[in-house]
Amino acid sequence: MTTDDSFQLTPHDIRGHEFPRTFRGYDPALVESFQLRVSEEFDRALRERAQLEERLRGFQEQLRAFRDRERAMNEALLAAQQLRVDAEQQARKDAEMILREAKTEALRQLNEAQTEDRLLRERTDAGKRQFAAFLANFRALLERQLGEVDGLQAYAQTTAQPKTDPVLKKQA
Repeated sequence: MTTDDSFQLTPHDIRGHEFPRTFRGYDPALVESFQLRVSEEFDRALRERAQLEERLRGFQEQLRAFRDRERAMNEALLAAQQLRVDAEQQARKDAEMILREAKTEALRQLNEAQTEDRLLRERTDAGKRQFAAFLANFRALLERQLGEVDGLQAYAQTTAQPKTDPVLKKQA
């Protein structure tokens, strides 16, 4: 007996199939043929079901793998986002620290420059005062020397005047 692959038995076919009656009841050949077709169709359905179940398991495994990958990718994405946030926060902290250090260094250098400026001004003022004192002392010395020179000149004029004739004085 050959089976027709295009024949697909449905539950309705099985329930609705009527066997023709013969003299002694149902025709045994038709019943056996129908039973064979039912068993073949049932076997085919079981094999197809097994194949479908196997494919379903494969799809479920793929789905599970995809979900695992998706979860791993989401975790990696979250980790990358957290890493970015952490890096931004660290960069911000580093920038703030560098800025604080730069301000501190700038203030230190400014204070140092102001101290140096003050010391230079004090030295300049002290130098000016010393120079003014030197000039005043030198002027006083020169004035004393000039006074002495004037005194010596006056003395020299009074003592070194030759006694001359009044007539000569008039001529001169």
